[in-house]
Amino acid sequence: MLKHDNLKEIVNSWESLKARVDSLIEMDNFLQQEHDEELFAELEQDKIKFEADLKSMETKTKLSGKHDMNNAIVSIHAGAGGTESCDWAQMLVRMYSRWAENKGFEFVTVDILDGDEAGIKSITFMIKGKFAYGLLQSEIGVHRLVRISPFDANKRRHTSFASVDVIPEVDDDIDIVIEEKDLRIDTYRSTGAGGQHVNTTDSAVRITHLPTNIVAQSQTERSQIKNKATAMKLLKAKLYEFEQEKLRQSYEKHYDEKGLIAWGSQIRSYVFMPYQLVKDHRTEYETSQVAKVMDGEIDEFISSYLSWKLENKK
Repeated sequence: MLKHDNLKEIVNSWESLKARVDSLIEMDNFLQQEHDEELFAELEQDKIKFEADLKSMETKTKLSGKHDMNNAIVSIHAGAGGTESCDWAQMLVRMYSRWAENKGFEFVTVDILDGDEAGIKSITFMIKGKFAYGLLQSEIGVHRLVRISPFDANKRRHTSFASVDVIPEVDDDIDIVIEEKDLRIDTYRSTGAGGQHVNTTDSAVRITHLPTNIVAQSQTERSQIKNKATAMKLLKAKLYEFEQEKLRQSYEKHYDEKGLIAWGSQIRSYVFMPYQLVKDHRTEYETSQVAKVMDGEIDEFISSYLSWKLENKK
């Protein structure tokens, strides 16, 4: 039923786009006969909006995976570079939160570990919205930053790394059997943001699945019960992903396959100095609009990746 509704929605969207094309053509034909500056400006704006919506629809047609429509669970880990990489990890979080906001998606922090001096060492968050996972699968891998360090008194150029992992949130009716005896559940005091209350009680929960050593944790809720429910949801998603990808022998191997979070393993580079450029090393798509990318404008990278992925499947 859900698949039928989704297909119906896609058909309706295409029909709506076709109707808008007809309207734009009609308006353009009218302006060929009558000069109207206000109407012409309206037509230009409508064209820009139409092209953006068409691009969005074209991107969605490239998504056919079983869980592409699901919410996304995103984990970011700072890599080689110390404080620099912790700051870079936080910059990536901002980029994805801006992207989610622009899409009308919900951004929910699940677990966070602050850096020693600045930024974050690691974070797990959820982006809730239709096709969130399908779109964000393009971000899996190591992201490299080159810039003049704000933490270096001598203003030298530094290179920083952070890894991004994305898995789909799985439905509650997915058949994943988790035995109670296979779990170790630890509680601890929250260390991230969330106000004084979470920092004065052992409300954070860490669940370890002993047979696979897969760990899921949550600390951003005030209630230990809510954190446990969130951690279980994350664990279920990780175990499902584990079962789906038979080549993975453990969750740690998943990171090994992406390579070390350091030189030579990056999927995308963000250069702030000596020039400005963001380049995806898989698709070769690049742009000099660094500020816009860091403000969440990554749709062109996503679209290019999905096209590249389809081409490499042939």
